[in-house]
Amino acid sequence: MSLRAAFAFTPSESKRLIGRAVAAMPMVRAALADDLVVIAHGSTNVFVAEEIIGAMPRPRGTFLSGQIFNGVMCQTEPSEKGPMLVLRRGELIAPKPSMGQVLDDGGPGAVFIKGANAVDADGNAGVFCAHPGCGTIGFAYGYISGRGVKLIVPVGLEKLVPSVPKAARQLGHDNLYYQTGFQIGMMPLVNATVVTEIVAFKLLFGLDAVHVGGGGVSGSEGTVVLVATGEKETLDRAIAAIESIKGEPPLATMKAACATCVPTTPALLTTAAEQAPKEPKISCIFQGRREADLPATYQRRPGAL
Repeated sequence: MSLRAAFAFTPSESKRLIGRAVAAMPMVRAALADDLVVIAHGSTNVFVAEEIIGAMPRPRGTFLSGQIFNGVMCQTEPSEKGPMLVLRRGELIAPKPSMGQVLDDGGPGAVFIKGANAVDADGNAGVFCAHPGCGTIGFAYGYISGRGVKLIVPVGLEKLVPSVPKAARQLGHDNLYYQTGFQIGMMPLVNATVVTEIVAFKLLFGLDAVHVGGGGVSGSEGTVVLVATGEKETLDRAIAAIESIKGEPPLATMKAACATCVPTTPALLTTAAEQAPKEPKISCIFQGRREADLPATYQRRPGAL
């Protein structure tokens, strides 16, 4: 007899569940055994990397690029970002200098993993672009599409929108009169394997799940509620696994120093300093401000001007 079980996932718990699901995907396991796996920057990919590698090889809070922080669209400190994580037959290797060279190392089973800022019910994903070239995914997507690299997008249902194509048409640096933080565009990804909590339930437990609601307060903002249906034995296995991730703490990140902040990307051959325009364009409403001049609600960066 089929039973139902309701589960609530905070964003961090969702990221852990999704990370485990991505690591268990047959295409990922095959690429780890005999091909190339590229893990791009992102908060969900911190959890993906931990599940694939066993531990992050650098501080967890620095393996992000753009982030929503202090309630604004922001980025991490460019000087603290390390390169993408690249695994060749399961072994970490230093990325080649350009995105094309990185992906040229892969064969027909190569996998590229990139998180997203939006997902819709049709399986489209969207990535915010604070960098005018759309950062890592902007430099990778042509090679991914041209070569047929398998693109996996882990993304939680807290980021569910009605339509990714419609959202992308609303954005663009030159189209915004005002923005809370960074100017953003959006790159829609329509040929990806999107892994949400629902997909994770199927991959990990063989269970069908339905998104039934969400929200929260006092640290549970963004919680996603799902109902899974299955036999008691299968549900009990899922319950035990999910109870083991309850209480997953959020990532501790830090914003860039506003006084010197410009949108950069580790996907270019140049350093963050070399990427800064000669005549800086204002790309964020807080750009160039001293920490002391930021709003009182802002978590300031220790030691910055």
